[in-house]
Amino acid sequence: MLLSEYDIELEQVVKKIIDKKYKTIGLQIPEGLKSSAFRIVNFLREKTKTTVIVIADPCYGACDVANNEYENLGVEFILHVGHTPIPNIKECPIPTDFINALSLKDINTVVKKSLSYLVGKNIGILTTSQHLHKLNDIKRILEKNNFNVIISEGDKRISYEGQILGCNFSVATEILDRIDSYLFIGGGNFHPLGLLLNSKKPVIVADPFTNTVRKEEIEDLKDSILRQRYGAIANSKNSNKFGILVSTKRGQQRIELVNKICKLLEKFNKEYLIISIDYISPNSLSGFREIDCFISTACPRIAIDDYLQYKKPIITPIELEILLDIRKWEDYEFDQII
Repeated sequence: MLLSEYDIELEQVVKKIIDKKYKTIGLQIPEGLKSSAFRIVNFLREKTKTTVIVIADPCYGACDVANNEYENLGVEFILHVGHTPIPNIKECPIPTDFINALSLKDINTVVKKSLSYLVGKNIGILTTSQHLHKLNDIKRILEKNNFNVIISEGDKRISYEGQILGCNFSVATEILDRIDSYLFIGGGNFHPLGLLLNSKKPVIVADPFTNTVRKEEIEDLKDSILRQRYGAIANSKNSNKFGILVSTKRGQQRIELVNKICKLLEKFNKEYLIISIDYISPNSLSGFREIDCFISTACPRIAIDDYLQYKKPIITPIELEILLDIRKWEDYEFDQII
């Protein structure tokens, strides 16, 4: 199914819905595709004769899979559009299929623009799920210009070679010693920022949505974010009461890490609450007035993207180690879910 900017291969799931005789299905789509909800739903209704319930809760990735509460609405099957599955996530109680949304944007022009920005000859290339089908094209362009291209498989959280997630940079770190710089193809700054913080190798961004190449801008943003994170740690130095945030989202549950943090806080005579939560927002945490600092074991973006919206500091598990002086600031890393 072609939308204005994406190709969504809904046809592949239609047969399954018909064969299984599902009567009610749930459609989970990210914010960027909600404007196309009518077209997607109408297609599914016409082809499968099912009732389609659109799940409007925010959906930020394949880690954010709908849970079994939708069984109460009669949902028998969930179609998760716009992301690829994360292999090491526990299977959802409701059968779930992932259908990627492949970007129709031309990448050749911006990749060719990026060639003069690349550092060294050994280049690691990586992208988000929307451009995975273009990796071979990108590789051919670089090799034609005498670059040595390296693409990694990543760890068990990664579905495809060269795929980077906002919470996992293993496709980059696994080839760290073999490359001179990285070429990231995609929009936004969060993925390349995390890549730069974790690898400390040059990162060049080829953005097909703006047809621009960024390098110095990402480095400047890294410095700005590091100042912000240093401030968050400094503001938490005198904290005695902590709230450990553990997500109920299927792909963000890190209970073993929570237990490790509990033992660490006990060792330093700190009080803590373990707080279970699905959607973390300033309003959802506003009632915990006694807490001095929150530690997020959920999506790493929460502490970075939305930090200024919260009245109390939110830090990552790695930043807690710096706060407690068991890790040096020079060893700062971006939090990852592995």
